[in-house]
Amino acid sequence: MTHLRSASEPEAADPERARRPGGRTRRIRLQVIEAVLLELVESGYDALTVDAVAARAGVHRTTVYRRWRDIGGLLADVVDAAAGADWQPDNTGSLRGDLAALNRQIQTVLTSEPPVTAALIAASFRSEQASGALRRFWDDRYARFEILVRRAAERGEIPARTHARHLLVAATAPLYHHLVLLRLPPDPGLADRAATATAVAAAAGAFTDPPPDVP
Repeated sequence: MTHLRSASEPEAADPERARRPGGRTRRIRLQVIEAVLLELVESGYDALTVDAVAARAGVHRTTVYRRWRDIGGLLADVVDAAAGADWQPDNTGSLRGDLAALNRQIQTVLTSEPPVTAALIAASFRSEQASGALRRFWDDRYARFEILVRRAAERGEIPARTHARHLLVAATAPLYHHLVLLRLPPDPGLADRAATATAVAAAAGAFTDPPPDVP
């Protein structure tokens, strides 16, 4: 899930944007989002409260209630903010290389400290709003990833009718299974192995959609 992280990371060094109209509202949002992440990682979903978030963010609790209403609204905004980050996948010149690069980024995000991504994924099972936001995040990221598949088809590495999402899920799922579901230590070779296996399967037509019906 590249990259589900604090919304303040890519924007904190932009003083010009901070001086624009609405800068205080944006600043408060970033403070609250950061507070949600820290509270979630440190205390878990069950201990996450609007009052605790407001106190950590240094804003009045009524400000948080007025804008976000509840914990579900806060979590959804955290994920939505991450989805807006400006990010595109690498272009290495081969499908295997592109998938390996993507998997290495996913592994870095999933093993980073504090474990923000894992905490948000866990919270999405408890909050309907967070779950919806996470689905929107996945849809956005898969849409951005599809360029890897288009490039590979244009290079002739894989069939033209290759289903992009099926291929991408096959390539990235081993990382989430290993690190999030099984909660095992990072496997240095897993990113490359999953990428290679998926690229070989794709070249053989494993993810190819059937041809349209011919009348």
